[in-house]
This record gives sequence, structure tokens and C-alpha cells, in this order.
Amino acid sequence: MLWYKAWLETRWRFVIGLAILMVSACGTVFAYPQVMRLMPLASTVHATGELGRRVQEAVELAREYRGYIWSQWFRQNLIQMWTVFAAILGAGGLLSQSSGGGALYTLSMPASRARLLGVRAAAGLGELLALAVVPSLLISLLSPAIGDSYSPVDALVHSACLFFGGAVFYALAVLLSTIFPDIWRPLAIALAVAAVIAIGEMFVRDVWPYGIFSLMNGETYFRSRHIPWAGLVVTTAAAAALLYGAASSLERQDF
Repeated sequence: MLWYKAWLETRWRFVIGLAILMVSACGTVFAYPQVMRLMPLASTVHATGELGRRVQEAVELAREYRGYIWSQWFRQNLIQMWTVFAAILGAGGLLSQSSGGGALYTLSMPASRARLLGVRAAAGLGELLALAVVPSLLISLLSPAIGDSYSPVDALVHSACLFFGGAVFYALAVLLSTIFPDIWRPLAIALAVAAVIAIGEMFVRDVWPYGIFSLMNGETYFRSRHIPWAGLVVTTAAAAALLYGAASSLERQDF
């Protein structure tokens, strides 16, 4: 009953997110032949400074299909949209239902508040895992249609990096949802935190290349084939701590 209720609360957010990501994955794959046709023109671009360096890096990565998929999908499209949907799925919950009587109905069930939150958090994490894995495997499935291939193993490793590295943003939204009685403030704060971190990492990338978004896009695995276990353990522990804080916060609420 609790699992079904959690699914009903989030199913449209999940379905819409999955549809958007799958369409984006298709677009990423089928855009590659056009990118290759434009590649000779890239040598005529003479941008300078940081912009020039980024343009040149993107061009070099796109010369190989694996590099193109990583730079366009795992480093940009997927990570950006997945983080947004992580915050969307985490926002809301028990307190946001209080105006409609949903909180009283839920609390009347024979289950502790910690279990109520745990089931909802686990359901959301399951949906986020699907949002990371399914569109990425679709890339492996569609790649032969344009005469290329992308390893399903690479897709799964990058998806795992995204999920375990980015679950902290989902957990933050869940925690904030036990503090604010609406869906919009937890969503806005979680996305603002993610945006600040992303911008900060851009400025310190050359000095400190170990940011959370570099972890989420699996850059270490892409460049060296090494899975960043230490970083994934740290972010997973941080997500667990935030979810524990959310459960404690919910226990203290007076309904």
C-alpha cells in the first residue's frame, strides 16, 4: 500500500522525465552524423581564452563516437536534466499534502513516520535509477542505426556514477520537503544549490578537478577506465545522512 501510494504521488513526474530523457538520447545519437559532416569547419574556428579551449576540447572529443557521447550526453544533456528531475522527484511529500488532508490520512496508516519517508525515498531513488540507466542503454541500442556502437558496460558505469553521485540532490530536496509545506521552495533551493556548485566547479576546475559534477559524469572512468569509488562512497554517505536528517525532521513535526 505504501509503495503504491508513493508511486501514485510521483508517477507523472517520473514518466514525463523518462520520456524527455529518451527523446534527448535519440536526438544525441542521430545528431552525430551531422556533427561529423561539420567537423571540417571546426578547424576554421579561432576562439581564444577559456572559450577557445572549451571549443577545441569539444571538437577533439567529438572526433570519436565514445568521446562525443560522453561530452554531449553524460557531461551535458543527461546530467543537467537528470539533476532537475532529481529535485522534482524529491520535492513535495507528506507536508505538501497537509492542506488537502493527505497528511492525516497517511499518518493514520499503521506505519512509523520513518517508514513512510523511507518508502517514499526508496521509490524516488528507484525512479531516479531508471532515469539514469534506461535512456543511456537506449544510446547503446540505437548506435548501430548510424553505423557506430557504444558499450552497454560504459553506459551502465556512467549511469551508476550519475546515480550515486547525484542522489545527494534528491536527498536534499527530500530533507527540505520536511521543512517547507510546499513543493516550490524545496525544488528551488535544491536547484539553486546544484547551480551554485556547478558554476563554482567551472571556476576551480583547473585547480580542483574533483567536483561532484565531474564525479556524476564519470570523467575519471572516461579518461582512465577507473571507477571513482572514493567519491561515490562519499556522496552516497552524504545522501544517506540527508535522508536520515529528513526522517528525524519528520519525526519532530507536530501534525
